[in-house]
Amino acid sequence: MEKIAPKEKGITAMSVKEVLQSLVDDGMVDCERIGTSNYYWAFPSKALHARKRKLEVLESQLSEGNQKHTNLQKSIEKAKIGRHETEERTMLAKELSSLRDQREQLKAEVEKYKECDPQVVEEIRQANKVAKEAANRWTGKSLGLIT
Repeated sequence: MEKIAPKEKGITAMSVKEVLQSLVDDGMVDCERIGTSNYYWAFPSKALHARKRKLEVLESQLSEGNQKHTNLQKSIEKAKIGRHETEERTMLAKELSSLRDQREQLKAEVEKYKECDPQVVEEIRQANKVAKEAANRWTGKSLGLIT
């Protein structure tokens, strides 16, 4: 094929090789090297079987998608059963929103007064004690060198 096409049809040999290689890569044509020659062939039934397999895969994916869709529709319907908009429901939703806002404000206030927490104050005192000991240690060494 690589030798016949350029002679008979006047096509460049490189373009024939590129086209054949792309067909082999796509699986549309099979290739086998026998001796010093490359032999190319394609069976119509192979392409038919490949399309059938692809069709089966796509049909199974479609059925799975349809099943998921119906399951989601059922769960939506179940969720809607108890959610009728009533005055009581809207009042409870507003109350929930206000309680959440109040909780956020209280958290901010607690964060503001965190410095006065006895545990935090004790940690600061311990850190100061360690820093003072380190400063005395270095100062004591420098005084020893001066005298």
